[in-house]
Amino acid sequence: MAMLEIKNLSKSFGDLQVLRDINLCVEKGQVVVIIGPSGSGKSTMLRCVNLLEKPSGGEILYQGEDIMHLGKSVKNYRKRVGMVFQRFNLFGLHTVLENVMLAPVQLNKADKTQARERALDLLDKVGLKAKADVYPHTLSGGQQQRVAIARALAMDPEMLLFDEPTSALDPELVGDVLEVMKKLAGEGMTMLVVTHEMGFAREVADRVIFMDEGYVVEDGAPEVIFTNPKNERTRAFLSRVLHK
Repeated sequence: MAMLEIKNLSKSFGDLQVLRDINLCVEKGQVVVIIGPSGSGKSTMLRCVNLLEKPSGGEILYQGEDIMHLGKSVKNYRKRVGMVFQRFNLFGLHTVLENVMLAPVQLNKADKTQARERALDLLDKVGLKAKADVYPHTLSGGQQQRVAIARALAMDPEMLLFDEPTSALDPELVGDVLEVMKKLAGEGMTMLVVTHEMGFAREVADRVIFMDEGYVVEDGAPEVIFTNPKNERTRAFLSRVLHK
């Protein structure tokens, strides 16, 4: 059974149809990277998977369970499927350490001492243990995003969703965030990643999905998508982004 299975997913905002008959599976331990032009529906699909947007039609199955009918269990689902956003959404009035501790203590009722130790370990993992006691506004964008990844990991998720995690960063700050993501992939974290970072997609992805105009246009191994895409729209998109 796939960890995540999306069947015939559609999403409309009024008369605007953003997602059209999306079908895809993510297996446990896979890194699936979604690429495509702005406005193609990539982020909307990810937000549907996290139930931040309510799908208009279709099914989303997580470990065989239809998540569209979870009701009050949505919070438990989001503990299992974490999300890292384009904007870091850190709490400015809390230190870096407190940001990482907050959800385990408040939502999981974790022991504060244990939560603190775990948070420090996670900050060490993303290379920011030395910044534990500072406030987010003192950090660069790349550092804030790494704190956001540590915060998502603090809930011990089974799967992580990344919504363009580097697109708000200055180019020189992108590499440190991608290195953390590569490390997670190497450790077997199941990941569904929307990104414009073609090098990351090529190097780390098990599968690359190209979306355009709300459709999944092509789905394949990175070596196929990047060297011999079958669809003309995929070829045109990659020709533009790879030869800038």
